Amino acid sequence: MKFHYFASCPRGLETILSDELVSLEASNIKIVDGGVKFESSIDIMYRANLSSRIATRILYRVANGNYKTEEDLYNLALTVKWSDLFDVSHGIKVSTTGVKCPLKSLDFITLRIKDAVCDQFRGQVNNRPNVDIRDPDIRIHLYLENNYFDLYIDTSGQPLYQRGFRKSSVEAPIRENLAAGILVLTGWKPGIPLLDPMCGSGTFLMEAAMIALNKAPGLNRSFGFEFWKDFNLILFEKIKSEYQAQIKPLNFLFIYGSDKDLRAIRVAKKNLQEAGLSDVVELSCRTFDDISPSSKEGILIANPPYGIRIGEDENLAQEYPLWASTMKRKLSGWRTYFLTSDLRMPKLMRLLPTKKTPLYNGALDCRLFEIKIVKGSNRIKSP
Repeated sequence: MKFHYFASCPRGLETILSDELVSLEASNIKIVDGGVKFESSIDIMYRANLSSRIATRILYRVANGNYKTEEDLYNLALTVKWSDLFDVSHGIKVSTTGVKCPLKSLDFITLRIKDAVCDQFRGQVNNRPNVDIRDPDIRIHLYLENNYFDLYIDTSGQPLYQRGFRKSSVEAPIRENLAAGILVLTGWKPGIPLLDPMCGSGTFLMEAAMIALNKAPGLNRSFGFEFWKDFNLILFEKIKSEYQAQIKPLNFLFIYGSDKDLRAIRVAKKNLQEAGLSDVVELSCRTFDDISPSSKEGILIANPPYGIRIGEDENLAQEYPLWASTMKRKLSGWRTYFLTSDLRMPKLMRLLPTKKTPLYNGALDCRLFEIKIVKGSNRIKSP
């Protein structure tokens, strides 16, 4: 039996997420802004949660249709058989997102959906679930666009970019699913040397290592659907065992990380050890100027500090030409990729980007700049 789902993701990665769902044999796949709608069996939904490197959440649609007023939404939510979906003992949280919504208060709508869930339970079991804002077992999402609504239960629980490995982080770490999507956009494949010279807490390194080892990112965490009444533990454990058996043996994968901050290197090392990946990646504490590529070709990938992150735009303006000089001297033949919200970067580097991919790092409008390093051929000419 097939059900309707919506998988959300960082904006700019919708097509990559769609490709993942195609590989899982989901059907009726439709790309929308911020995610992908699809249909699938419960089996595929379990697999998507365990294996997707790009999705943020996977939501199961329990109702949809048209509305005019808050009471319309309350009455429609009241028709959902919530007590058939989960037990009254589980804490709930309701959230609402509106795009061009004609109603005045999303907070009031959220309250009315919560009332509908509790009222339905009272009518069925003479009891109501508690509201748990911090760590709910059941997350309910209402999405409003104009006079149309979709009502979902979250199958994922905590966001899927929380792999269950990263215990520590430095300032402004990149989310794991965005890092994984960027790796896909660069065209990197296991075996190609990969260098992150500003590795921070090691997110790019961990995502690349898990891709190379064919390790499903969700094997070390739990999911929201485990609280549902129809949760099929036998099927879920079977799928997990399949993914576990597909993991490749540990060996060094030509993945290199460095950072000028020794604290960041310590954090990255701790996270890699927690994930069982410390033998796969080589770490070193060094400045960008001191990087030492291990081969004539490879991929450099970085999420450098930019404006909002450190508040030092002028310092960065002075750093960019130094990075460019190092790349010209040491990385001829490499492809380099920088995720930044500072659109001045290539111009200040005086290097011509071959690609500019729009991406969102949280709410920040960013670009992934691709700069191929070929001696004397990609420098921006002076006027």
